[in-house]
Amino acid sequence: MSEESKTKTKLLRGVGNAIEDFRMIEDGDRIMVCLSGGKDSYTMLDLLLDLQPRAPVSFEVLAVNLDQKQPGFPAGVLPGYLQDRGIPFRIIEQDTYSIVKRLVPEGKTYCSVCSRLRRGILYNLAVAEGCNKIALGHHADDIITTFLLNLFFAGSLKAMPPVLRSNDGRNTVIRPLAYCREADIAAFAESQEFPIIPCDLCGSQPKLQRARIKRLITELEKDIPNVRSSMLTALGNAIPSHLLDHQLFDFKELRAGGGDVEAELDLAVGHTHEDLEPTLVSIM
Repeated sequence: MSEESKTKTKLLRGVGNAIEDFRMIEDGDRIMVCLSGGKDSYTMLDLLLDLQPRAPVSFEVLAVNLDQKQPGFPAGVLPGYLQDRGIPFRIIEQDTYSIVKRLVPEGKTYCSVCSRLRRGILYNLAVAEGCNKIALGHHADDIITTFLLNLFFAGSLKAMPPVLRSNDGRNTVIRPLAYCREADIAAFAESQEFPIIPCDLCGSQPKLQRARIKRLITELEKDIPNVRSSMLTALGNAIPSHLLDHQLFDFKELRAGGGDVEAELDLAVGHTHEDLEPTLVSIM
């Protein structure tokens, strides 16, 4: 098996496991696949199309790109690619670029405002197009990076959920690449020669904290080879009684009682040999 085939098989396995673990796709779903022109969304679309005829459930795919009117954006690339492959698609033109540039002070991060504007437009379009699921191309590295960003800079234990229902209940967001590593996605995208369109808006801000956190994880990986898998596993292995959140665990109602003191101490300290060898989510 060629390296290209091995990489695609690995990615397909990751997507299939994520879909099954979180019941992302069900029979009759119409999925709006958000296509930015980057390696992640191209790969997500390709993998979903590969799975579509073989899946145990029937689902439709609609590729959607939001043309944000960034200067120099090659507007013909995505329509040409999608037409050539016979993929149903919609291109939406909204000048969010000017809005972001106007609202965000020079030197500040554009991502938050930009993503909020995109989200509102895409959510509304999903309803108009009868799409009950919105697929985003965030992968495992995005999820653990977001977790560390929130931990270090926002003071919260929060990442990107694999499935998320919007507050108004109209939309369900899914992240089929949740178990896929960015390095594999990059290798696959290169082998497929996808017509990549760079984002010149946020890409022009090299000092983003996200880039800093990604460098930190890469450094940690040199000494802890499974650090990415370990962090992703931890996000699905929360123990509320061992955190400090009063809303998740009622510490004030704890009362003394009987039990196995040694086992309770091992659990509390969390330093037993077995505790340090969990079954990791496979993203290596």
